[in-house]
Amino acid sequence: MQHRNNKRVITRRDFLKTGSYAAAGSLVGLPLLRRASAQTSAKSRVVLIRDREVIGQDGNLNGHVLESMLDRAVTALLDAPDPKTAWGKLFRPNDVVGIKTNVWSPLPTPEALETALVFRLGQVGVKSGSIAVEDRDIRDNPVFMRSTALINVRPMRTHHWSGLGTLLKNYIMFVSAPWMYHGNSCERLGAIWKKPHVNGKTRLNILVMLTPLFHGIGPHHFSRRYLWPYAGLVVSTDPVAADATGARIIGAKRNEFFDSHRPISPPPLHIAAADTRFGLGNASADRIDLVRLGWGEQILI
Repeated sequence: MQHRNNKRVITRRDFLKTGSYAAAGSLVGLPLLRRASAQTSAKSRVVLIRDREVIGQDGNLNGHVLESMLDRAVTALLDAPDPKTAWGKLFRPNDVVGIKTNVWSPLPTPEALETALVFRLGQVGVKSGSIAVEDRDIRDNPVFMRSTALINVRPMRTHHWSGLGTLLKNYIMFVSAPWMYHGNSCERLGAIWKKPHVNGKTRLNILVMLTPLFHGIGPHHFSRRYLWPYAGLVVSTDPVAADATGARIIGAKRNEFFDSHRPISPPPLHIAAADTRFGLGNASADRIDLVRLGWGEQILI
């Protein structure tokens, strides 16, 4: 398994070592995973799971709780009897799987979550040499270059150019000139998902909302004042529906925190455009089947 440029094999023992971490192709043969698009009347299922125990009082993540949250979410998403069956509906032993993560240093994808994903892929028979976890070097990564399937996982945060750093935006590293997609609040991000090396490969989207960043000003903003322990994951086969759900939560938090209507700025136009212009999924709340699991206090949606 390749992990951010380093080959690494992850076992169950490796995963158990992550008990506490700093908070820091084709769908042929998988008919249950046909994506709801803007061109269909089908709703998109999104699972929002929260667990207050995933973040300790010291701010560290509990890897065991995080693994359980992921399993419960995927099982509910696919109406499966158990996690292994659920993951078996998503991936096959002959798959080559790229896990598109995010390494932005103030708020990266938690390593414990990456480890859990690799472990589950191994359980359904995907070979370690056919799995890679990568962000900025995905275009040169040999596993991504021959991938048949992708997992998209990143933390939610406000963003200077796109309004929000979302699952849709996480794929900007698949193109050689990311700045070409920065115009009009990055409205054209959905076009990246139509590229031949990406189109139709994404089996699972995980929007990390453990400690989302809900406000900032400037191109490289980050302040712990604007993080909060939401302790959640948003999981779906539809990236648009997952991002739209996360955006509604961020919007509600901003209004609550500032005690006034405080829209996300700039507006995340790329989420609606991914639905109406690119047909990647459902952005409207009335076309999203939202399943809420776990801790309900201050859920904001």
